[in-house]
Amino acid sequence: MYVADSRSSKAPAGPSSAGPSSAGPSSAAPAAGPVRRGAVPGAVVALGAVSLVTDVSSEMVTAVLPLYLLTGLGLSPLGFGLLDGIQNGFSALVRLVGGHLSDRRGRDGAARHKAVAAVGYGLSALCRPLLLFVHTVPLIGAVIAVDRTGKGLRTAPRDAMISLATDPAHRGRAFGVHRAMDTAGALLGPLTAFLVLRLAGGPLLADGGERHGYDAVFTVSACVAALGVLILLLFVPNRQQGDDLSTSAPSLRDSLTLLRLPGLRRLTLCAVLLGLTTVSDSFLYLLVQRRLDLPVGLFPLLPLGTAAAFLLLAVPLGALADRIGRHRLFLAGHGVLLLAYGLLLSPLRGLPAVLCVLVLHGTFYAATDGVLAAAAADAVPAEQRGAGLALVGTGQALARFACSLLFGALWGLVGGPAALGWSAGALALCVLGAAAVLRPSGPAAGQSGPASGQPGPAAGRPGPAAAKTPEETR
Repeated sequence: MYVADSRSSKAPAGPSSAGPSSAGPSSAAPAAGPVRRGAVPGAVVALGAVSLVTDVSSEMVTAVLPLYLLTGLGLSPLGFGLLDGIQNGFSALVRLVGGHLSDRRGRDGAARHKAVAAVGYGLSALCRPLLLFVHTVPLIGAVIAVDRTGKGLRTAPRDAMISLATDPAHRGRAFGVHRAMDTAGALLGPLTAFLVLRLAGGPLLADGGERHGYDAVFTVSACVAALGVLILLLFVPNRQQGDDLSTSAPSLRDSLTLLRLPGLRRLTLCAVLLGLTTVSDSFLYLLVQRRLDLPVGLFPLLPLGTAAAFLLLAVPLGALADRIGRHRLFLAGHGVLLLAYGLLLSPLRGLPAVLCVLVLHGTFYAATDGVLAAAAADAVPAEQRGAGLALVGTGQALARFACSLLFGALWGLVGGPAALGWSAGALALCVLGAAAVLRPSGPAAGQSGPASGQPGPAAGRPGPAAAKTPEETR
């Protein structure tokens, strides 16, 4: 029903969205039906299902990869930092290209968001079986790079489809629903890997032993990734509400000049600053396991705590961001991450400390991941939504790539706890700096969409007016 509703509502969306009522939740009468029923269109649900299945596949590999590389292959912390940086930051090299290509129009006049996303998901799915045949660090790094290329291609068009299919007043909630479904996959992925390892009977390579347990994980991961691509092709609609807003395709130069928009420029700067001081998940889990005396056999289960908190809080925190302002919640989420770092550096030990750190870590993601995408969608016109989201995501990904390299080097020099202490201090300074950059400049600042009275680019108004209004509310 969701897919049928979302497909049938696209064709008449263009003429209706130009009316005076496009600023509010009742914009584009034919497309507003699904929004009124639950504020989350069918396209968002379908994309959430794709992300859920794909995340089961990717998190199966992510859950075991740090232990496999450090314990089984004897990789140094600096070497792991390089590979982890590739995993988190290589997608930035192609994210801008993916966002730009997805904004270009096909022969039917529709943007190519779904086509570009399908290529990205397919490329990542092809990488899963390759892990069965590579057992050296350089080859594993190459496979990770190709996998992250696929992620870079798909992220911006996927988020653009979510924002274009959703009323501006409910964007935070829609992204929260998508991220909750995505995180359900992140929750199931490590659990599936844990069960597959146990059923396969392979050791965790603590002694450099057999690999067949990990080969079983990689095989199941490849099958699940193929299912995600199939769901995308069959159930995600081709056209979104913004597809008929413009008949001209933006050039690559137009996409790069989006940073002239003050709202987008400030948001990108903050994403970069905070990304430079955000320790990657893999390093955080390694610190939790070693500092809080967690048995090695339970290591693949650590992402479950983060994912569970993310899953439970993504939707309510997304709705909260719609009410109090997305910038405010984004900054508050990084404050929660500081609490997690402080607890990890404290003298507390044992399972309660582990659970508290993981819950805080999941809360951080629930308050920042989808919220950042929703805030970025407010700041760019609809016909360049993919490129605008890619700019913010690229800045954040490059910053996290640099953070992984720096943290790995610092760990090698002064040890993990000391490196985390330095990162926590730098993050506290960056949160203060970001708060100053995003300081409200008017009575409507900090609000989003119709709550602040903006007609917003996603409401269906391309051109100069659409480029101005997000900045007025930031």
